Amino acid sequence: MNKAFTKEEDGSTPPRLPDLPVSEHPNHVTPRGLAMLQEQQKVVEAEVGRLRDNREFLDDLYPLAVAERDLRYVEARLASAVLVTPPEHATHVSFGAKVTVEDEDGKTASYTIVGEDEAQPEIGLIAAFSPLARALMEAQVGDIVEWPKPTGTVELEIIDILF
Repeated sequence: MNKAFTKEEDGSTPPRLPDLPVSEHPNHVTPRGLAMLQEQQKVVEAEVGRLRDNREFLDDLYPLAVAERDLRYVEARLASAVLVTPPEHATHVSFGAKVTVEDEDGKTASYTIVGEDEAQPEIGLIAAFSPLARALMEAQVGDIVEWPKPTGTVELEIIDILF
């Protein structure tokens, strides 16, 4: 191919990284989850601005490309966000509920059903499409639900539901 028809990178623009994958699940968010996404957008916008302002001092434009990719992701998540305000009182488990359960051994645990971007299973924030959340949905206090796990099915009794 003739060199005249090829584009060479001159180092003045950051490479465009592929976009991060976006979940196929609906992007339901709690009020807290929406606020977290909005705060994340501000932080990433500030980082993009800082990197663009200091572009001439950067030896590598890769950090700018990463920040721009992250900003596109957060903006896409915000654009697709569907705010679900939890009801003040409900008799069954739904999105936004904090559910306290007791397992077969009498051990209790609490889980809050949240959107994907807000999920942190290690602290009890579980995504609405997770197997545990799907098992809990629509249950009422006193119900026994079956949670399918790789190690086998666990029965959980619903002890309390808070919003």
